Amino acid sequence: MGKLEGKVAIVTGGARGQGAAEAELFIKQGAKVVITDVLEKEGKELAAKLGKDVLFLQQDVTEEESWVSVVKMTEEHFGKVDILINNAGIIRMAPLAMTSLDDYMAVINVNQVGVFLGMKSVVAAMTKAGGGSIVNISSIDGLTGMSMATAYVASKFAVRGMTKVAALELGQFGIRVNSIHPGGVATPMLEIPGLEIDPENNMFNNVPLGRIGQPEDIANLASYLASDESSYSTGSEFVVDGGMTCGFSLEG
Repeated sequence: MGKLEGKVAIVTGGARGQGAAEAELFIKQGAKVVITDVLEKEGKELAAKLGKDVLFLQQDVTEEESWVSVVKMTEEHFGKVDILINNAGIIRMAPLAMTSLDDYMAVINVNQVGVFLGMKSVVAAMTKAGGGSIVNISSIDGLTGMSMATAYVASKFAVRGMTKVAALELGQFGIRVNSIHPGGVATPMLEIPGLEIDPENNMFNNVPLGRIGQPEDIANLASYLASDESSYSTGSEFVVDGGMTCGFSLEG
């Protein structure tokens, strides 16, 4: 029996990248999964590939009404909500002095407001189900800064902070809330201008584990936090970065 047998999960930004890897692993481990994304074509294709225990719902995570609908349809389709993976995120790269307010707010609305709305929207359903696990995908940029990414860094620090507040408030209902802080991960997010990664020559080759992360690395940690194996973990930061934030090495 899989570690997520009998559980129902919502995975935002689940049409591709980390979200898709999480959805696929959760299905293998016995969960039923609702994938949400603005990418309708990719989301429907993934749901069809993963089978009858997957439902795709088109969703803009910045809209409160869409969250109400997603939670309602998840309960109607699968009976309850046990797990929320707040995975949806975007990045806009520009120097601070050249970052427009529109770009700044676009990032904040998806990465920060979307997480807030997601957590808020599942509280009643998870309480009714007897508890649950919320996993918020932050970043190592929620632990330290990165140039050219003011909005992204701000949003990911906010996710880290909101996670702790939610853990304090929701523990009484049996709801655990943790954040994951990935380093570089080989997903479409790293294909945008300013973040292009050369597989043969890139900074991730110099982290202690000598490679860039893969979506499955994040999915494995998300699965642990979603499962009862992490039943005494809440309000915590879990870093999965190949050692990137260890510090400086004098070797080499």
